[in-house]
Amino acid sequence: MRMAVQQVSQLNATPRKQYVPRSPGSAFQYAHRIAVCGVIAALVVGCGKEEPIVEEVRSLKTITVGEITAGQLRKFSGIVRAVDRTALSFEVSGNVLIVNVDIGADVEKGQVLAELDQEPYQLEVEKAEAELATAQAKLKKQTEEYERQKSLFEKGAATKRQLEAAEFAYKDSVASVEYAASQLNLAKRDLIKTTLYAPYDGTVGVRQVEPFVEVQRGQKLFEIDAGGDQEVVVDIPETIVHLLGIDMPVDVSFPTIPGKTTNGKITEVGSIASAGSAFPAKVRLLDPPSQVRSGMTAETTFELKGADFPEGYPIPGEAVRPTAEANSGFVFVYQPDTSTVKQTPVRWKGVKDNRIIVSEGIAPGDILAVAGVSFLSDGMQVKQMAEKKTTKLETLDIE
Repeated sequence: MRMAVQQVSQLNATPRKQYVPRSPGSAFQYAHRIAVCGVIAALVVGCGKEEPIVEEVRSLKTITVGEITAGQLRKFSGIVRAVDRTALSFEVSGNVLIVNVDIGADVEKGQVLAELDQEPYQLEVEKAEAELATAQAKLKKQTEEYERQKSLFEKGAATKRQLEAAEFAYKDSVASVEYAASQLNLAKRDLIKTTLYAPYDGTVGVRQVEPFVEVQRGQKLFEIDAGGDQEVVVDIPETIVHLLGIDMPVDVSFPTIPGKTTNGKITEVGSIASAGSAFPAKVRLLDPPSQVRSGMTAETTFELKGADFPEGYPIPGEAVRPTAEANSGFVFVYQPDTSTVKQTPVRWKGVKDNRIIVSEGIAPGDILAVAGVSFLSDGMQVKQMAEKKTTKLETLDIE
């Protein structure tokens, strides 16, 4: 019993180990060691399995090569007009008495369009007639005097001086009659000009006059468009006007008539620039749609050719991987049957509007990679994206 008490006492006398709480940093380090050990364990467990390697197939952006071209398409907006058209005005001034037609009216050659008040011009005619009558009476008198002096001179009853004076008065009277007659003709002509007639069959395109308005000689009052041939008037920039020529073919479309197009040809190219350094040009429509009217907007497309536009296939510069040799490089042609690309050498003649004009190595219908060519290689497996097909020529819209 005494021994048992001693053992218990010894046990109670043994000092206990005190608990010391960990600092926050120590706890974080401890958790980090556990996480690292877990990752290592997972790697060790996974070492026994082999994961398959999946090779990524590159997506390919492409275009399709169009037809060969020796030029460039340029577009310009213009206005449709009748080939035969004229601006009409009175050749005399006066007060407008009558206006017989309005805009859009069909007129016939010789039809009266408008009239001025004729009374002032009728009075001028009467005045000229009176002056002519006075001159003719004076001429009659001077003629008789001249004949009398000539008879007396032949008989020796009059001097040469008297004969010459009578002859001078006679000739002066003749001139006065001629002048009075011309003034009468002018007065009659002005009276006729108080009526404005249609010069040919056509349509009234412009009317800028109202009754009882005073107008001046030469003031534009009407514009008549003749039926028949039509043309488009366009302004051409000075940078390309030298590439245009008479009878050059032009494609014409009409924004207000979707789907309607026609052919045209250049009939005139101005030699003097207008405002904005542009040169006026006229394109005659060869077979315009029946809906086309004067004043409509038209889009004209010119195919420009010359030294500035070498012959070849225009492709984006991004499609070419150049080489050390001048004007040569590689393109990658997509092979639809195998979904691969073929490295193909090409040569070009020049560059125009960010397009390389390729002359050798490609043909119409070839499908070319146009992005990321530096990452492609011959025979590489690819996946074609939705492609963009090139047009026959590069087209620029100019307003």
